[in-house]
Amino acid sequence: MPTVSKSRPEATVARGGERSAQTAYARIKQRILDNDYVPGDSVLEQVLADDLGLSRTPIREALVRLEQEGLVTVVPRHGMRVLPLLPRDMREIYEIMISLEVTATRFLAQRRPTREEIVPLIEACDAMETALERDDLIAWARADERFHLSLVELSGNKRLAAIVMAVWDQSHRARMFTLRLRPKPVDSTREHRAVVNAILAGDAAGSAALYQAHREKAAVTMVALIEQFGLTRL
Repeated sequence: MPTVSKSRPEATVARGGERSAQTAYARIKQRILDNDYVPGDSVLEQVLADDLGLSRTPIREALVRLEQEGLVTVVPRHGMRVLPLLPRDMREIYEIMISLEVTATRFLAQRRPTREEIVPLIEACDAMETALERDDLIAWARADERFHLSLVELSGNKRLAAIVMAVWDQSHRARMFTLRLRPKPVDSTREHRAVVNAILAGDAAGSAALYQAHREKAAVTMVALIEQFGLTRL
């Protein structure tokens, strides 16, 4: 008789543990990015476990990953403390993003993509304009993020996109926290559209220059707000 392969119990348990750790990681991270856990907050490991309905083991694994990403510091036998994001941190993050995103813009324009190929950028611009008409800053911020992330993905350089993504989350909290402190982003929306038009024209130098000016202005505004309002707990 043919033998029937059976799953090893320990393998099933291991897979379940991996899924639990991934769930814990994703849910805790999202709460940090959305400022549900604000900078400076300390949260007990057991509180996290009870809140998420998980054991403490996957919570510990999730916190190790979040610490490696620079979002929290792990307090042994205690839990986590959400790390602040200081003005100097934002400067460093924007220096990285400006350099890489400008390069991505240049790569994309050099390919002279068709309108169909950059639909994600066009749709993001449309969504930003619609959000402004409705005075919906949250929707605007989501469309803005889609634009910037789509741009690096469309560059065709996967490693470049991965490096940008590695620092993106660290700036998300600051962008969302200062969203209503910034002027209404009418100029920013217009600048996005200008970059798209330059890319469609195959103007590598022009699109890169427009994008760099846009990002540098955003960086100055962000850092100034953090310093002005004393948001050093970000």
